[in-house]
Amino acid sequence: MTNDAVLLESRTLRASVAGRTEALDKVKVLGVLPDGLHVTTRMVAAYFEVGVKAVESLVVDHRDELEDNGYRVLSGPELASFKEVCGIRSRTRSQAIFSRRTVLNVAMLLRDSIVARQVRAYLLDAERRGRPQPVDNPIGVHVDIDLGALDERIARIGEESASRVIGRTIAPMLNHLIRASGEQRRELIGIREDLERVKRTLREREFAGAVADATGWQEFADRVAGLCRRDGCAVTGAGGPGADLVGRTADGRRLVVRCRRFAPHRTVRSGEVRRFARTARTEHRAEAALFVTTSGFTPPALDLAARHGVTAVHRALLEAWSAGAVPQVLRRRPVPARPDAPGADPVPGSGPARTSPQSASLKPTCEATNPSRP
Repeated sequence: MTNDAVLLESRTLRASVAGRTEALDKVKVLGVLPDGLHVTTRMVAAYFEVGVKAVESLVVDHRDELEDNGYRVLSGPELASFKEVCGIRSRTRSQAIFSRRTVLNVAMLLRDSIVARQVRAYLLDAERRGRPQPVDNPIGVHVDIDLGALDERIARIGEESASRVIGRTIAPMLNHLIRASGEQRRELIGIREDLERVKRTLREREFAGAVADATGWQEFADRVAGLCRRDGCAVTGAGGPGADLVGRTADGRRLVVRCRRFAPHRTVRSGEVRRFARTARTEHRAEAALFVTTSGFTPPALDLAARHGVTAVHRALLEAWSAGAVPQVLRRRPVPARPDAPGADPVPGSGPARTSPQSASLKPTCEATNPSRP
């Protein structure tokens, strides 16, 4: 099939097929005014599926050719008579009208319309089918055709068409895809990072819930012991009187732990904390004491724990501990420099002050908080 760019470039070729208005209805039904002969600019734009401005711009560029094929602008009495015949009630002082031949002319000039390209294709196919086929002719006929010039023109038309397609369609599409791919890549990286954070959070919460929601007292104590060992402590379950776990912290301090698995609505009262603090101090001479529960503490119990150096671990702190946080009381403490070490500042007095184990062993090591306490 002949390239439709030939119709776009050659007015002579357009004139040769200007009467084949049946091509319009072969592609798409063309609606006309009640007079059955004419259409308006808006109707032409709707037929070719383009904007009205595109049709108006085409009229400005090819007005003389379109007028040769029936394009007219009505005004005055002629417009009034036309409105009466077609039932047009607009108050415009002028009206552009197109005949079917003019609409076909527009189809051969409008570049950026799929419907116009289909009309041109039909015209060219019909022209090719109607062209006489060559037959053997014993009489030699010489036709003087400059084949070189024809090839050159065809090549130029093809190059111009390719340039238009690349410039208007392919290049913008590629630029859009490049930008979109970069944005999608950044978006995918962000989504992947969000998923990793969610997975880590779910793993931490799953482990935390497993400790806090142990099915029995012994299982709960074993899991608390596992947390202590994770943080470098050496503990055993043979706690003795008033304690469930005893052992040493990572830096060698004596450690005692009380484990109480309670329902969420129940709270640890001050009497239980007082008994544990007394046992930790007198029986075990503990230097680090933890009261761990699956519920919470009453405000008086928290105050009592703070005064006696007991770290009160309620459910929220227990979940944080299970998720990887290390309680302050279990962290390694820096070793203080000896007063008589080389380079140490002299200490006034007869020597270092002595402190009884009962008064210093349970010094508070972390802030005890309670979700229910204001």
